[in-house]
Amino acid sequence: MVMTATRAEERKQREGLKAALARQPVIAAVDLGASKVACFIMKPEGVRRGDRTLTTAGVGYVQSRGVRAGAIVNLDEASEAIAQAVERAESMAGCSVTGVTVATAGGQFKSHRVKARVGLSSRPINDSDLQRAITAAVAQARQAGRRPVHILPIAWSVDNQNHVRDPRAMFGRALGVELLMVSITETSFQTLGSCVERAHLEFAGVVAAPFVSALAALEEDEVDLGAVCIDMGGGATSAAVFTGGALVHVDSVPVGGHHVTGDIARGLSTSIVGAERIKTLHGSAIASANEDREMIEAPPRGDDPGAGPVIAPRSLLKGIIAPRVEETLELLRERLKASGAPVEPGAGIVLTGGASQLAGVREVAVRVFDRPVRLGRPRRVPHLADAASGPAFCAAAGVLHRAAFGPREAVESKVLAGRQPDAGRNPVSRGLAWLKENL
Repeated sequence: MVMTATRAEERKQREGLKAALARQPVIAAVDLGASKVACFIMKPEGVRRGDRTLTTAGVGYVQSRGVRAGAIVNLDEASEAIAQAVERAESMAGCSVTGVTVATAGGQFKSHRVKARVGLSSRPINDSDLQRAITAAVAQARQAGRRPVHILPIAWSVDNQNHVRDPRAMFGRALGVELLMVSITETSFQTLGSCVERAHLEFAGVVAAPFVSALAALEEDEVDLGAVCIDMGGGATSAAVFTGGALVHVDSVPVGGHHVTGDIARGLSTSIVGAERIKTLHGSAIASANEDREMIEAPPRGDDPGAGPVIAPRSLLKGIIAPRVEETLELLRERLKASGAPVEPGAGIVLTGGASQLAGVREVAVRVFDRPVRLGRPRRVPHLADAASGPAFCAAAGVLHRAAFGPREAVESKVLAGRQPDAGRNPVSRGLAWLKENL
């Protein structure tokens, strides 16, 4: 009778889980960049676990406003851009969303690794032991004025045995854990939340753009063997470092594609709009044949009808673009070196973000990092239209990938996104979903 009752309870729990999954709301991702604001919407039936692919129900994007160098500088303009992008995606999806998760490279992201070790009794390791280890690690990682947005397990250890994937049911005297905590400034977090709420949406949380871009662009072998995903946006260039199947570092520099556009505008005495058009049509970071004889035209600044176009050799344009691209990548390279991030010797570079599409950027990256470099695109989202399937849309696709397949965090995203002063005071006790889902 006891066994029958137990089986009945298990069956009831499985049915309850299936019903909960069926009630899952749509997932909405907003990529808030300096060049564009994009929204991807995915319904629960859009997740295909068999081949780990996704189908988006709606895609919308607009030109960004109110964002500079990865930071919000005009709340009203930024919230309006978010609302417009979400509205376009909702129209395509035929449904409405209540909350969105925001991907951004702003907010002065910082990451650091923390370790903790707790004693064990003679019984097998269980969930409570894992929770004690995570609680001890998180307690070391708290920083005044900063909000954690990712708390990810890197590795477990039992006694002297390292790189344990799932320590439960094992025996030992001590359990160790290493966590990566990625955080942004509290003020940036609050500003993002207010911006989303002004668009009449619920703020479901914020994620680091290079991290989710990597989830969309990297192959499984690259994550396991080591890779660096460099997300080149309009206002910032950021990186996510993966080693041994886990994210181990996030970093960024506040320089991006818009700085290249500004250099062109100053160098050719043209407008920002004209500089952006020239960069798109003729821009390159490497030399090309006949570039000294090939001339380009740029519209003059101002509205003087008598002013003729600015005419310059294409070599001058390359001479403006190449130093800025090289400098940006060198700055990021030095930041990664200074951080001590464990970049694998054979790790390759994967470029994402709109600025990575500029001709010659891959070749410059090869020279700067002395590693193999490829251009990344959203993988496992095969149905995307050409306009939304390029490197610029990796972050939005990555948010959906994270929601569907993980990696699960040591603390639930909803807990980290709590905006009340005491909402995240003891996050570990309120959210350890990954223990049962990811190990």
